[in-house]
Formats: sequence, structure tokens, C-alpha cells
Amino acid sequence: MIFFFSLFMLFEAWQRETRAPVAPASAEKKPAQSPQAPPATTPTPTSKLEPPAAAGVATPQSAKEAKGEIVRVETDVFSIEIDTMGATIVRAELKQHRAAADESKNFVLLEREPGHTYIAQSGLIGEGLPNHNTRFVASAKEYRLGEGQGRLEVRLEAQGENGIKVARVFVFERASYTIGVRTEVHNSGSAPVQPYAYFQLVRDGKPPEGTSKMVPTFTGVAVYTDKDKYQKVSFEDIEKGKTPYPRTADDGWIGLVQHYFVTAWIPPEHIAREFFTRRLGEDLYSAGVILPLGTIGPGATATQQVMLYVGPQNQDKLAAIAPGLERTVDYGWLTVIAVPLFWVLETLHRWVGNWGVAIILLTVLIKLLFYPLSAASYKSMARMRVLAPKMQRLKEQYGDDRSRMQQAMMELYKTEKINPLGGCLPIVVQIPVFIALYWVLLASFELRQAPFFLWIKDLSVADPYFILPILMGATMIIQTRLNPEPPDPVQAKIMKIMPIAFSVFFFFFPAGLVLYWLVNNILSIAQQWHITRSMAQHATPAHGRR
Repeated sequence: MIFFFSLFMLFEAWQRETRAPVAPASAEKKPAQSPQAPPATTPTPTSKLEPPAAAGVATPQSAKEAKGEIVRVETDVFSIEIDTMGATIVRAELKQHRAAADESKNFVLLEREPGHTYIAQSGLIGEGLPNHNTRFVASAKEYRLGEGQGRLEVRLEAQGENGIKVARVFVFERASYTIGVRTEVHNSGSAPVQPYAYFQLVRDGKPPEGTSKMVPTFTGVAVYTDKDKYQKVSFEDIEKGKTPYPRTADDGWIGLVQHYFVTAWIPPEHIAREFFTRRLGEDLYSAGVILPLGTIGPGATATQQVMLYVGPQNQDKLAAIAPGLERTVDYGWLTVIAVPLFWVLETLHRWVGNWGVAIILLTVLIKLLFYPLSAASYKSMARMRVLAPKMQRLKEQYGDDRSRMQQAMMELYKTEKINPLGGCLPIVVQIPVFIALYWVLLASFELRQAPFFLWIKDLSVADPYFILPILMGATMIIQTRLNPEPPDPVQAKIMKIMPIAFSVFFFFFPAGLVLYWLVNNILSIAQQWHITRSMAQHATPAHGRR
């Protein structure tokens, strides 16, 4: 079991490190410069979407130099800061979720600080059109969603060239982590214009606060379309230019994911769009989408609204917001097993009201489900244990003659009708379920800062006093003692060392995962002891008659 678990974990890590590079899209064009743009630019859309020019994107230097006034927005779930320079969301504090390092503070997802950049920008692509480097004007500096108020609109306006006026309207709703971002373009000039709107997230490549190096999770770009389904793009791939973007589609969304949280731009369905990713500078990347606004004649107004989700990876709510958004809770290639496991776990939680108790009950259910396989495995090991004295005599009889000893052992197995692999094969069938449950307990937002009992205040982080890993190590030692000792002395030493090594390894695992392994080990010990005892009792009379 230890060997196969290690093998699967190493395989997951190997896949992340040796992912085959993706050839860059051949349709990508070199971006044009805008008079207002700094050196780095958003990608010019391909032949399907042809804006007159490209809008600029923020660089570390321009972000420091170009700052406007801050507009503060308070809702029941958000504390938002919007910079009037570009109408950019530069801070998003989630009031109902605590920070990883200091639970007395609220969790901050978007922020613009000296050591960290994660912001949401938008603008228009076109010569002289307002973009995120244009100064907007707000009618107030503070907005608040009042008691009994279900909706709040924050309006910022900017004047472009040639009579183009743009309004950026942010729409907040009670108890919602979605923000409506409406762009209104009024053409008071004498000539028609054909602008394109872009919406992007800009972030550095630093891992989120509280990330464990021992339990790595993905931080990077996520894209979903009905054709290509859920795709991930790492910052390393963007840095090396190994991404298939820009790419056009008529559905889907693009966002940035990190452990437990996601930010995503979600355009309306059935509208042509282009997704892009871009390296902006040293450890700074962008991911976004470009949408057409159509031709706007003199005196006409065009409106385009997209949705911005800034919040937790709550699976039930994500599925209702946009197709595929629930996939940001990434269970890897065992999603088909992990999703029903999480459903069972969530159902148990609704009954008992404690995620730790739900994990224990789920462990019991899984143990019952695989009882026949486990019983077959333990019976095989019990038979091997009964034969241990005979195998020891063979070892003493043939000494260092390994060939003769192996031949004699095979004859003994044949005589006693024992399959030496019988204890391994039933466990192999259970491995995918164990690995899927590992990802469920690691990736599910619902377990974040979920308390259990006594000293376990958060099932998503390591046990602060290492009590659970030590107990788990003790149960592994007991399991090892119940198993027949391998005839090879090197294997025997490894089996004695492995429980201690794994205990240290599990010191850094989330408490919820260690709790699962601990309960599973206790149940396995009880089942194995019962079967071994029964087999020994049945074997004694038989040997006595001989």
C-alpha cells in the first residue's frame, strides 16, 4: 500500500514537471503600439476580431507611476477598492473568509502591494479610446450596500478622443461573489467607430499565502470552452511562450486559480471572443478575453456586460454561475471518482454538522464497500503468517542458496494453495479511490478552516502538535507487526523503517487527510487482527491432526 501510494504521488509530480510543451498558435500577430500604451501590450485579436489598435497593459513601472484616487465599495461579502486610473479593481477583501496566516483578519484575494500584484483591469482597444491607463471619474469616493438593499451600482466615466465617452459600471448584489462589469460606449463624434473591449487579470507568479511546499497545488491560468473543456496554463508556460493562446471561441471563460479561490472573467454566451495570455514583465503575467462591441455610429451607444467572479471555489455555487466553473476545484485525472466521493462527504456533513466526523463516517463507508477485497487480502496475508515458521525453516535449510530457497518456497505455496500476490492485488483495485479521496480532502474549499475537535481547529492545515501523524505512525507499526515478515532481510528492515518515515512525511499533510488515514488504519488493524486470529485458530487443529 505504501509503495503504490508513493508511486502515484511521484507520477503526479512527474506529470507536472515533464508536461509536453504546447506549440504557440500560428495565428498570433505582433501587437501594435498605442500612443497611450507602455511597451507591453495586450495581444491584437486574430483575423476573426480585428481592432484598429492594441490597448496597453500595466507594467510594474507604470503601475507605480500611474495611480488615481481610490473608490471604496462595501457590501455584505466584499470590501472593494477601485482605482480611478483605468477603473481597475486593486483590492478585493472577502469578509466572510479569514486569512490563512492570521484568522483575525479577512482574506484578501485581489491586492496591489509592493510585494504582490493581483488586479482586475478592463478597457477598450482602439486609437485614442479609454483603456486601463486612462483616468476615470467617480461621483463618490465611498459606496455601501445598505440594509435591505439588494443591488448597488458604482459608475465611473472617462472621456476619450474624437467624442468617445466611456462609462464603466460595477454592479454588486447581496450575498454574491459575482460582479457585473458593464461598459457603455457613447459616440458623440462624426464618424463611426468599431472598438473592442478587453478584460484581463494581472498577477505575479508568487504562490498564495499559506501554500505548503510538501503539498503543492496549482496556481495559474484556467480556461474553459465547450469544445476544449477545462484547460490549465501555468505561469512557467507563459514565461516560456508554450501556450496555445490567443485563441478564439464563441463561449467559455478565463480566470486565475489558486488553492481554494478563483477569479474569472465570464462573458455572455454565444458572443465571439478571444482568450489571451501574456508575460508583462519580470514575474508578471496577464490572462484575459477580448470582445467586440460592433460598429457604433455617430450619436449611438453600445453596451457590453461581462461577469467577474471573485471568490471561493464553492462547487455548488460555481456550477450555477457558468458551465465548467466548478472544474476549478481540480481533482486531477481521477475527477470521475472524486466528484461522487465529495458528494457523499458533503451529504454526511449535512447530517452531522462536522467535517471531521463526516471524514470518519466516509472512511467507514469506504471500508465497508471494499470489505470483500480487503478480507481477501488479509486472508492471504494471514495464510502467509501461518506459514512463517515453515518459511523460516526453509531459510535455515538452504542458507545463502537463493535459487534453491525460491524454488522450495514456490513448492510450499503450491502445496498450501497460496498465491503470494493475493495480498497485493485486491489493494491495487482500491488505490484509485484512495488517491481520489486524497484530492477531495486536499482541494475542497469546504474543508478550509473547518474545525474538528479539541486542538484541531482547521482540517485543511497540518496538525499543530503532530498528534494525528504520530498516532497514524503507531497504527502503521501495528499493521506491520500483523503482517508476515518478508523472508528477505533488506525488505524486512525497509518495512520496519517505512512507518516512521511516513509519519514524518505526514507531519506536513492536512489534518483532514491524516485523520482519514488514521481511521482507515484503525479499521484495517481490527479487520486484519480478526481474520488473522480466525485463520490461526482454524490452522492449529489441522496441523495437530497431522
